[in-house]
Amino acid sequence: MESFRLFSHQYYFVKQQAMWLLISMIAMASVYFVKPIWLQRFAWPIYIFGLLLVFLTLIPPFGIKLNGASRWLLMPWGGTLQPVEFFKLAIINFYAYLLSRKTSLRSFLFFLAWPVLLLLLQPDFGSLMVFVAGCFTMYFLSGVDLRKIGTLFLGGFILATLVVVFSPYRRDRLMTFLQPEAKVQDESYHVKQITLALGAGSLWGRGIGNSLQKHAYVPEASSDSIFAIVAEEIGFIGSSILLVLFAVYFISAGQMLKQAQLSQYENLLSHGLLFAIAIQLVFNLSAVVVILPLSGMPLPFFSQGGSSLLSVFLSSGILLRLSNKNVTIENRANREKSIARSRR
Repeated sequence: MESFRLFSHQYYFVKQQAMWLLISMIAMASVYFVKPIWLQRFAWPIYIFGLLLVFLTLIPPFGIKLNGASRWLLMPWGGTLQPVEFFKLAIINFYAYLLSRKTSLRSFLFFLAWPVLLLLLQPDFGSLMVFVAGCFTMYFLSGVDLRKIGTLFLGGFILATLVVVFSPYRRDRLMTFLQPEAKVQDESYHVKQITLALGAGSLWGRGIGNSLQKHAYVPEASSDSIFAIVAEEIGFIGSSILLVLFAVYFISAGQMLKQAQLSQYENLLSHGLLFAIAIQLVFNLSAVVVILPLSGMPLPFFSQGGSSLLSVFLSSGILLRLSNKNVTIENRANREKSIARSRR
């Protein structure tokens, strides 16, 4: 319904997402064959290039403004790209490189300040929280003094509070979260419709494709609020299975990475990428079940949007490469032994 209403084609989102899924799978397979050492060596250029792309969103005619935010680049073929999704990978890779070299707190904050400023200008508070939390986590894992971590978190909390207080629409979102009954037809409409969708799913759901709330009731039904529609169609049982699959993804990745013999850079990179995906999942689901205010965070692997899907698949490809590091080394050693035996 949303696809037909916006683009006069009921399968527009399906076609777009299928195309991006194919591109994402090819990208994941390609990045798997990239040696981590190359990501480490090119950490600086990747960071600068990503920062430049985010900056271009603020410069017409490169960037376009939608719903009051300048987060997208207009592509030559007519589509759009959200550079911040790729910058998340760039900054995590950059900080893995930087922190593995025992950088100072001053340098850590200096290179973090530029993307923070750009995302506040867009504005994109949700993405800002993702990579700031990811960078803080990596800084903690690098083995720094806990007092510095406490200072960073305190400073981040104060900054976030100031951003909310001096930003009218963020302040309205927070007040809607705290007082959802205040304006049912205005700011809290989104929250109310999501709640109705969740409740309508009951135990087994209405059946796949039978959601009623997706028919122009739940805003952003194909992106930010997609879990509410999924819960309405497959119910509590189906939603629980979906959450179990997410848990399997993170537990399996954690176990595989634990067994791999990673350098400090590779360890920081893997944990940063995994944490970035996890925090997107937590923030999206928490907003849907009204534990946290709405933040526009996409649901990994599910929300409509090519940039987000491609970013998650690229992260998964890098994680898969790092987790199979020992296997690759072992296979290479076995080949060398086989060649040596054949020469005898």
